[in-house]
Amino acid sequence: MLPEELSDRLWAFAARIGKVVDALPETRLGRHVANQLVRSGTAAAPNYDEGRVGESRAGFVHQVNVALKELVETRGWLKFIFIARLLPARRVKALFEECEQLGRILGKSVSTAQANRQHSRKDLIYQ
Repeated sequence: MLPEELSDRLWAFAARIGKVVDALPETRLGRHVANQLVRSGTAAAPNYDEGRVGESRAGFVHQVNVALKELVETRGWLKFIFIARLLPARRVKALFEECEQLGRILGKSVSTAQANRQHSRKDLIYQ
């Protein structure tokens, strides 16, 4: 997947999170979950984009790790919505699965970038 495609997918995910947030009940619990979910669920896309234009590989790894952490938190809130029955399971199932897929993609991206960084350092040492 090209970086621009992943960025688009993360932004689309953020937009879908917004729709779920707006559908949560206007209860104390619903508002709390909505506040947490809108923050974490919309944070991965800008963090990923910031990492893409970073000045170093380390900067990229850091920002993508931040994006990944936000997706992990988002996954937890989506799971909580299901457990607490704040919305029907069918409403959050596909979004939960997309969150897991995006998390795997970002996790692989981080591990690849870290491996490439280690490889680059070894090349410098042996030159």
